Amino acid sequence: MGQARLPVIVGFGGINGAGRASSHHAYRRLVHDVLPAVTRTRTFSALARLMGVDAAAASEEYLLAHTLIRRVEPQHFDPDAVGWNQRLTARAGSGPLVLRLRRQQLPAVLPPGWQIVPVSSDEVDVTMPEPLDVLLPTVRDFEVKAAGQLPTGFDPGTLYASRNHPRGLQMMIYAASDALQSIGIPWEQIQQRVPADQISVYAGSAMGQLDGAGAGGMLRARHNGQRVTSKFCPLSLAEMPADFVNAYVLGSMGATGATLGACASFLYNLRQGIEDIRSGRARVAFIGSAEAPVNPEVMDGYAAMGALATDKGLRELDGSTTADHRRACRPFAQNCGFTIAESAQMIVLFDDALAVELGATVFGAATDVFVNADGYKKSISGPGVGNYITMAKATAAARALLGESILRRGGLVQAHGTGTPQNRTSESRILSETARAFGISAWPVAALKCYLGHSLGSASGDQVTATLGVWADGIIPGITTIDALAEDVCRENLNFVLRHQTVDPAEQAYAIINSKGFGGNNASATLLSPVVAAKMLRARHGARAWQDWQQRNEGILQRQRDYDDASIDGRVAPTYRFDYGVLGDGDVQHGAESMRVGEYVIDLNLDNPYRDMCE
Repeated sequence: MGQARLPVIVGFGGINGAGRASSHHAYRRLVHDVLPAVTRTRTFSALARLMGVDAAAASEEYLLAHTLIRRVEPQHFDPDAVGWNQRLTARAGSGPLVLRLRRQQLPAVLPPGWQIVPVSSDEVDVTMPEPLDVLLPTVRDFEVKAAGQLPTGFDPGTLYASRNHPRGLQMMIYAASDALQSIGIPWEQIQQRVPADQISVYAGSAMGQLDGAGAGGMLRARHNGQRVTSKFCPLSLAEMPADFVNAYVLGSMGATGATLGACASFLYNLRQGIEDIRSGRARVAFIGSAEAPVNPEVMDGYAAMGALATDKGLRELDGSTTADHRRACRPFAQNCGFTIAESAQMIVLFDDALAVELGATVFGAATDVFVNADGYKKSISGPGVGNYITMAKATAAARALLGESILRRGGLVQAHGTGTPQNRTSESRILSETARAFGISAWPVAALKCYLGHSLGSASGDQVTATLGVWADGIIPGITTIDALAEDVCRENLNFVLRHQTVDPAEQAYAIINSKGFGGNNASATLLSPVVAAKMLRARHGARAWQDWQQRNEGILQRQRDYDDASIDGRVAPTYRFDYGVLGDGDVQHGAESMRVGEYVIDLNLDNPYRDMCE
């Protein structure tokens, strides 16, 4: 068996409540108050561009107030007046119940008992049997008023010909384009080097596309007296983010799909990409997720479960007459529920040889994702034992790679940290028990949902891209929405980072990304820092190859800076190639040993992995 290829992170991009992921801007929004002045200014300039405001004129207060978790803004809905249909039973006060209607409003099939009397050429009187059940359009006060939202003013659908795409797919186009351009290597150059069938794309939405342009519109249309369009059904599918990336951004013909695991979906897809790279099935893998759940129907569902932080719950926590929406999510503290959020994130993996050959920037390495279910459960949404297994395996994988000493002093845990009472007790116990078992005395624990909210299937993507920022700047974001840990939180062997903590990036070796999803979907990933990944690349490929990499990487670093400059200046649009380079039957040439699809050659000389069984 040959050497396992190392999946190296060479690019990343996305959009969430903190801004654009590439060049670490979203991460730096989280730690803006401890950044050097020059870096801080650049990050605020990037935010201002996203929000469509002049960087020189916009105040920092405005930029800060209109990012991260905050009161739901009008572009989503008005939480004080959410539309709904109230059921009424109507009876006549005296005489029969009669309504005057336009003829064109009459249903195609008249209900039993309706009597129609013409009044004019276009109106009729309808006598109806009593009682009459009707739905009255009205509004109601929504008990959940906070969410993690994209920066105010940022609308991904205006950046390309979005053609009524659901919001999640618009966000995925932006995230994939950002990730692609963040690599600093022209996509055409990569395509020339990598066979078309050795590029994988795994991306999805745990909830699917549920807004009015997707499944939400499909399910609501007839009930609201509207028609169902041909786009509602196909664009609502949960794997559609991967389909859009293949069809309109990359033109990829390799492995694709979406593995769904509730809140762990991004890590499920990362597992697929890692396996493709390690086994040699792919040399490039794009891993992503997009969720756009900030709409009243989705939030109503989670609120009915008692899962979301309500205004009443927040007021009771603070003993206040007003709810603090900025502090709605309080991981590992006294809390009352999680805060829903929108996000689209994507990372790009190369195998180690390709990264060295092309001079790609090494942001880290993704070596393992472990997935385990909870076994038998009483409550499908309650915590279980599977996360003990995933955390233990991910930590053991780090130990196998790095050794006991580095495991105990060079790591970081990005906790799931939702902000619910059940999570604070169950996850803290799991982390504490894992640290104790592996001899770790003060494991740093971060919980980014305190800033970003819970973006469901994209949540671990938020954690991964922010971890790359920690390794670049050496600042672990603190859990700053809380004053103290709750008494029922396990603290042994853990160091919950309550305030921003400065670390030496050179001493950082690994991070464990943890995710606990509804239904018992647990996943924990082992990531290696760029310092460790670089050492591994030098060890495998040799000093000469590494020197060549350094020379090639200088030009790539410059192209990455140029892309960031152009983005801040507003000179970059998302990559969206509609009706571009479409291949048909005439572009396929078959052969027994290989086939040609357009300009790409596909090798058909496949190995027999069961040779010993076929003799």
